Amino acid sequence: MSLKFPAAASFLALATLAAPAALHAQSAAPATTPDATIRQMVEAVSAKNLEADVRRLVSFGTRHTLSDTKDKKRGIGAARRWVEDEFRKYSKASGGRLVVTQDTFTIKPDGRRINRPVVMANVMATLPGTDPNDTRVFIVSGHIDSRVSDVMNATADAPGANDDGSGTAAVMELARVMSQQKFPCTLIFVAVQGEEQGLYGSTHLAQRAKKENWNLTAMLNNDIVGNSTGHDPEIKDDKHLRVFSEGVPAAETPDEAKTRRVLSSENDSPSRQLARYAQTAAKQYVDGLEVVLEYRPDRFLRGGDHTPFNQQGFTAVRFTEMNEDFTHQHQDLRTENGRAYGDTPEGVDYQYLRKNTGVNLATLAGLALAPAAPQNVGVLTSGLTNRTELKWEAPKAGEKPAGYYVLMRETSAPQWQQKFYVTDTKADLPHSKDNYLFGVVSVDAEGHESLPVLPKPVR
Repeated sequence: MSLKFPAAASFLALATLAAPAALHAQSAAPATTPDATIRQMVEAVSAKNLEADVRRLVSFGTRHTLSDTKDKKRGIGAARRWVEDEFRKYSKASGGRLVVTQDTFTIKPDGRRINRPVVMANVMATLPGTDPNDTRVFIVSGHIDSRVSDVMNATADAPGANDDGSGTAAVMELARVMSQQKFPCTLIFVAVQGEEQGLYGSTHLAQRAKKENWNLTAMLNNDIVGNSTGHDPEIKDDKHLRVFSEGVPAAETPDEAKTRRVLSSENDSPSRQLARYAQTAAKQYVDGLEVVLEYRPDRFLRGGDHTPFNQQGFTAVRFTEMNEDFTHQHQDLRTENGRAYGDTPEGVDYQYLRKNTGVNLATLAGLALAPAAPQNVGVLTSGLTNRTELKWEAPKAGEKPAGYYVLMRETSAPQWQQKFYVTDTKADLPHSKDNYLFGVVSVDAEGHESLPVLPKPVR
């Protein structure tokens, strides 16, 4: 049985269309009042806890992937064990809801950034769903490893406070807060290893998800999310957070590419829909912060731990602060011309990190509480008309939706502009598919919405 929270949110707070006469099964839409429990969880995110976790991660000296794994106080091994212990504390406080593991794997020398066989581990806390029929899985990650200027230097102090102590601390805080609640589907909180050496931890996890056929609905990657002051130029901005999403899916098949070219749907990949969802979640639940949609897979010519998930065909995005300070990232600890270099805890804005963690929470909670997305969404093309006929199927597993929202926007619009509610699995719209893009989402009685699904041409 899926958990029902009292007053829920419609994550797409748009102007609702007047009900056209041709709509099938039109009825009153669910309330759009923000979900009180989601808001309470967002407010429970603690800047004090985040700072304490970042500073504790820094205390291990270096978390380089090739650093010591046996020492009790220094190196990647000690850091992994500490995160695991913290996850177990959260599990105990939640009545044993979290399943905590270190998922180990061995990487052979790669001739680049791995010079010997290395046993790595992703530290995972899994919150199983309460509905055995709801197979959906959601992942939120940060990377636990750190580095200095020389990517192969495994002995020098590499604090990694922001890159990516901030993302790891965010994941830990999400596990602490969200394990106090129940969700119908499964949530996985994970600190991955090996990002700086080549995305090894996330690649292992993405390949595992593919091999084991996980119903992975969305993956949120947090990397460098705690600094609010950029350098060169100096910019102070604690009110914006970037989310990067691929346009053309990395795992697109030839048939999918053909359909995309015909429909010009490069801006409507599943990952881009997830980014839009996060932007709207921030507007509803996180005061003083706006999510900025970045229409590229990652920063210019760069990649992150969401990339292997995209490559495996999964929906995944990256959150990153608005303005990076490159005097902190990947730098030996030193002072030059009066400027301190290195990724230390003093370079993290913990109130900003708190807000960014809240965006992750609101996004995850809204999606996890919603029904699964509709299936086989199609637009009928059997006749030439200025109308648009849509049809779809209800999700096969999990909670049955109370109804569906049909979304609509102009082809040049970056966000959905209008929507209306139906309880049937079809809609006949007095709006031309020549002029608009459409999507369909499942919604429950409290207003929790799934990710949108774009219709494919059907006869």
